[in-house]
Amino acid sequence: MAYTTIKKPSDYFNTKLYIGNGSTQSITGVGFQPDWVWTKNRTTNYNHHSFDIIRTATKSLSSNLSDAENTLINTLTSFDSDGFSIGSDDNINLNSNNYASWNWLASNTTASNTDGSITSTVSANTTSGFSIVTWTGSASASNQTVGHGLGVAPSMVILKNKSVVDNWFVYHSGATANNQYLNLNSTSAVTTAGSNTWGAGMTSTLVGLRPGTFCGSTSDNVIMYCFAEKKGFSKFGSYTGNGSTDGTFVYTGFKPAFVIQKNTSVAQGWQLQDNKRLGYNPDNYLLQPHTSQSESALQRVDLLSNGFKVRTTDAGQNASGNNYIYMAFAENPFVTSTGIPATAR
Repeated sequence: MAYTTIKKPSDYFNTKLYIGNGSTQSITGVGFQPDWVWTKNRTTNYNHHSFDIIRTATKSLSSNLSDAENTLINTLTSFDSDGFSIGSDDNINLNSNNYASWNWLASNTTASNTDGSITSTVSANTTSGFSIVTWTGSASASNQTVGHGLGVAPSMVILKNKSVVDNWFVYHSGATANNQYLNLNSTSAVTTAGSNTWGAGMTSTLVGLRPGTFCGSTSDNVIMYCFAEKKGFSKFGSYTGNGSTDGTFVYTGFKPAFVIQKNTSVAQGWQLQDNKRLGYNPDNYLLQPHTSQSESALQRVDLLSNGFKVRTTDAGQNASGNNYIYMAFAENPFVTSTGIPATAR
C-alpha cells in the first residue's frame, strides 16, 4: 500500500505570496481554483481576511476579529482557475506591500447535506479531508447536528457565526473535549463551558452543536471549516513544551508547508509559519492569526523532512510542561509514491 494517496500536496493546499499594486491584479500560480483563501498583509498592520466560495467573493471575515462578515467590494473579486483576482482595497492590495495567501481546495462546487438535524450547504474534498460548511440557524433549545461531508470524523473545526459580532470557536482533537473550545481571535487558553459546546461531538458524518451562538438563531448564518487528518498530507496533534531552545520535535510524516500552533494551557497567541516566506531554516518568519500585526522576523521553528522542531523558549510555542496543539499541511510526504524520501529544507 502506498504511504499516501496524495502524491502532490500542493494540488490541495498551497501558499502563494504576492506584492500589492494598489490597483487590480490576478494572483496566479496557486495550482488550482481555491475554495478558501486566507490573506494577510505582511508589511503593514492590517487585518487577516478570509474568503470562501460558499460565502462568495468580496465577503470577508477576519480571524483576528469577532466582527460579523463584511462586504468589501475591492478585495477578493473572483476565484479563478489558478488562483484569485483582487481589487484595490488596501487590506489586500496596498501598493508595494508584501502579502501571503493560504489556499485550500474543497470541491469547487456545493451540495445540500441533510445528514444533520440542520440542513447544511457543503463543499467537501474527501481526498484531502477538508470541507466548508454553512447553514442557517435553528430556534431549537436542544443540541443540534450539522453534516460536514468528510466521511470521517474531523480532527479540527473552525466555526464563526458570520451574522453577528462574536468569537471564532475552535475544536481540536488534541486539546478540546465536547465541553471545551478555543477562540481563534483570542490568546485565551482552552475554555471549559458549562454545557457541551460541541453537543454530541464529532462523528464520521456530523458535527454536534449546542444551541445559541454555535447553531445560530433563525436569522443567523454560520460558516465552518472542517479538517480530517490524511496521512502524508495533514496532521492535527499536540505536544508538550520543554522550555529549551533544543525544543520538542513533532513528527508529522511529511515535510511541512504550513504549521499553526497554540498554547492551550495558558493565554498565548496563535503562531503561523509556512515554507514560502524566506523558506530556509532557521528563517521561518512568524505571523499570528489572532492579531493584525505584520510579519515578525522571529525564528522559532525548523521545518524538517518529516516534521518540525521548536527552537525557542517562548511560551507561545515551548513553555516547559505546557500543552500545544498544531495543524500542519504538507509540502511533500516523507516517502513519496515512488519510495523516495523527502529531504530537509
